[in-house]
Order: sequence, then C-alpha cells, then structure tokens
Amino acid sequence: MTAAGFLDRERIVAPEGWSRWLVPPAALSIHLSIGQAYAWSVFKKPLESTMLADSTLKGTLSAMPFVLGIVMLGLAAALFGTAVDHRGPRWAMLVSSSCFVSGWFISALGVYVGWYWLVIFGYGVVGGIGWGIGYISPVSTLIKWFPDRPGMATGIAIMGFGGGALIASPWSASMLAAFGATGANPQASGIAKAFLIHGVVYAVFMAMGWLLVRVPREGWHPDGWDPATAHRRPLESKGNVSARNAIKTPQFWLLWVVLCFNVTAGIGILEKAAPIYQDFFRGSSSATAIAAAAAGFVAILSLANMLGRFVWSSTSDVIGRKNAYRMYLGVGALLYLTLDLVENASKPVFLICAMLILSFYGAGFATVPAYLRDLFGTFEVGAIHGRLLTAWSVAGVLGPVIVNYIADRRTEAGFKGPDLYSLSFQIMIGLLVVGFICNELIKPVHPRFHEPAAGETAVQAGRAA
Repeated sequence: MTAAGFLDRERIVAPEGWSRWLVPPAALSIHLSIGQAYAWSVFKKPLESTMLADSTLKGTLSAMPFVLGIVMLGLAAALFGTAVDHRGPRWAMLVSSSCFVSGWFISALGVYVGWYWLVIFGYGVVGGIGWGIGYISPVSTLIKWFPDRPGMATGIAIMGFGGGALIASPWSASMLAAFGATGANPQASGIAKAFLIHGVVYAVFMAMGWLLVRVPREGWHPDGWDPATAHRRPLESKGNVSARNAIKTPQFWLLWVVLCFNVTAGIGILEKAAPIYQDFFRGSSSATAIAAAAAGFVAILSLANMLGRFVWSSTSDVIGRKNAYRMYLGVGALLYLTLDLVENASKPVFLICAMLILSFYGAGFATVPAYLRDLFGTFEVGAIHGRLLTAWSVAGVLGPVIVNYIADRRTEAGFKGPDLYSLSFQIMIGLLVVGFICNELIKPVHPRFHEPAAGETAVQAGRAA
C-alpha cells in the first residue's frame, strides 16, 4: 500500500454495517487537540515576564501568536476547503496534525533561543494552518454522516474544539509551574519544555483521528430517514449550491457578518480571560490565589464554550438556526451590558455572564455549518464552510486587538480594574446588535444559484475517478 493510497478517499469509504457513531470520536481527537488554542492565555503572563519583559505593548504582543493563528485558520480553511471535500478527511487530518505539531516544536525552539518572532511563526502561522485544515475536515464529514441531525453532529465535533482548553489549561499551567516558567523567577526555558511536550503528546493523540475516520458510501442514509420526505425548515434549500456560487449570494455575506461579529464579541474576552479576571478582582485575595483562580476561570470558560457548542447547536435542530442566532446575538448583547454595569461588584454575576457569552460564542461556531447546510445543501458544504471561516480570521484580529490595545492604553493612562475593559465591552454590544440585524435579513437562497443535478453527479464521479 502506497502512502498516496493510504490517504486516498476511496480507502476510507465505510463498509456495509459500519457504525456512524465511530466518526465523532475521530473528530473529537482532532478538535480537542487543536482546541488548545483557547488555552493560549495561560502562556501570556509567563511570556510577558520573560521574552517580552521590556516591551510597552506586552499584552498586545503576547496575543500575537493566537491572533495570527486565528487569521491562518480562516485563510487555510478557505484555501484548502475544496481540497478537503475532494481528497477526504484522512488526508486533511494528517496534514492538520503535521502542521499543528510542527508549530509547537518551532515555538519551543523560538523560546529556547530567545527569538519571539519564531514563536509567532510556529504557533501562529504553521500551527494556525493546522487549525484551519483540521477544523473543517471533521465537520463536513459529520454533516454527511448525520443528515437527520446536522446541528447535533456539528455540535459534537466543534464541542471538542471549544473544550480543548478545558484539558490544556490546567495541564499547561501545571507544566509551567513544574518547569519554572512561573513564580518569582520565571525562566523562559520552562516555557520551551512545555511547548515541546505539547507537540509530542498531541502528535500521538491526533493520530487516532486520521486512522479511525471514514466517509459514507454513495447513496447511504440513516435507517428510517428518507431525504425525499424529510421535513424542511423555512430557510432550508431544496437544491445544492456550489462553493463558487455560494459566495455570490447575499445570504453568504450576511452570515459572514453574523459569524464575524459573534466571534469578535467572544474571542476578545476568551483570549485575555486570565488577565481580565485578575484585573477585575485584584486585591480581593493574594496574588497567588488570584492567579490560581484566573487559571480556573479559563477552564470554566472553556467548559461553557464546549457545552454551548453541543447544547445550543442541538437546540437549533428544534428551534431553527435563525432563532438560535437571535439568542446568541441578542442575549449576548444584554450580557455584555450587564458586565459593563455591574463591573466587579459581584463575582457570581461576572462568572454567569462570562459563561453564557462564551457558550453563545461556541454555539455560533457549532451552528453555522448546519446553517450553511440548510441554505446551500451538502454538495460542497466543506468548501463553503472554509470560505466562511475567513470571518473568523477577521474576528481573530478584531477581538483581541480591541481588548488588548484598549487595555494597554488605559493602563498607561492610569485606569485600573474593570475600567480597563468598559469601552471594549461597549464596542462588543454594538457589534452584536449589527450581527442581529444581519441575521434578520437572511432569506432562502434563490433557485438560480442551485447546481443542476447533472453537474453534481459529474463532480462526484470526478472525485471517484
């Protein structure tokens, strides 16, 4: 068996009787790994205390690997989305694993030799490409395996991406403490060791995904489910739209804005989660206790992010995608308003609001593939999803830059505590309101954009050739 044959789509067509419930574990092994991205804030303070100690914009610079990683995620998903649909998920998962793991090794080298630009390149560029390719391949595969419950299916996979930090945050923090990268005398070499171990462990764990994954055979559908008689929602298309035609529709760009602003509102607080908690409640406990509580806060937000992806996305199968986004955007704006008004007067209110915001943030990611499937069909849903994720790239810059830059400047101006973030929260409210309006404008896709049935068959035959 050649390497090309082993990775080829035809090698992973599921045989008769193969259970579709084996696909979610394969998807989770990839998404739980690349979902470590959401634990990046654990590394911010150690990097700011070592490699960035002399910088006046240390908060902004320490966010750059994460920000650039999100940019590359969207770009890689857009550029390789069609290839993922055509070459299959095993190829995509292996490429994702190779890039993601290499990013850790390059970053470890960058810390060890003292070149911060190498950390940005390794984690942000190389690792970010791995995020993008790995993100879309399990999603498009699960949509094909679960046409009867697309919201639940995508929620399962993307739940893993949101929950990656739930594992990575305490694991990374414990390594940093053990290797001497935190505390009174932080050592950058401890960060390098932590990066190196991350790469080794994730290489093994992600291998389970690309070895296990399978695709359904032509014409397969779940027992008891008939696509001809299945209930269709008001926005659900009766035809299929190609990736090329999808970007010509107003629905694609309205949904692009919806995703972009929903992500911006969540990713800003998530990327800076640990520092935000410390700034809000500094002085309420000892510095050591606050640091430990901040790490726990990151883990709690990760749990909310993860559960929101599954719970709210599954709920969208019942209430519809448009109603789901009405909740994510409308209630999300009210939650940010509550944070701005209450400030640090109540830890429970702060925690509940932050958890719900992050649950809606994660749910937006998990629901959007099903929204795309409703609007454009399953023909090239992976490629369309990849193109839509450029919204994530933009949001990955907007959110962290807004929060970090404003906090840095307000710190220089003498602001403290919640006042560092009040303006950022008000901006997020405005963005969520704009996203809410765009969601209201989404209508069914006009039939002129649909692919002829003969065209779909020809493309599918070309894939099998």
